[in-house]
Amino acid sequence: MYAIVEIGGKQYKVEKDAAVSVDKIDKNENESFKIDKVLLYADGQNIMIGQPYLDNVKVEATLLGNFKGKKVRGIKFKKRKNYTRTLGHRQIYSQLKISDFIVS
Repeated sequence: MYAIVEIGGKQYKVEKDAAVSVDKIDKNENESFKIDKVLLYADGQNIMIGQPYLDNVKVEATLLGNFKGKKVRGIKFKKRKNYTRTLGHRQIYSQLKISDFIVS
């Protein structure tokens, strides 16, 4: 049983009792919420595809916490000008635990 959901403009494949890392969500830690932007739902026998979203399927998730990803380095460089600058960035992610699929 899995679903493809849209969170923050990106699509993720989620399964029941799985942890998923997504871009940062503005919710409190251990807060449960429902994701209603479900694009596809498959339960083994049947596959439902939305146009663009499914109205009768929702995914219940819990926010486990936020964490920082790996550091990404960037370099600015100008040849023959003795100019070099190093930049660093760490993206903040949220970890979700998918608890249930609600099909009505």
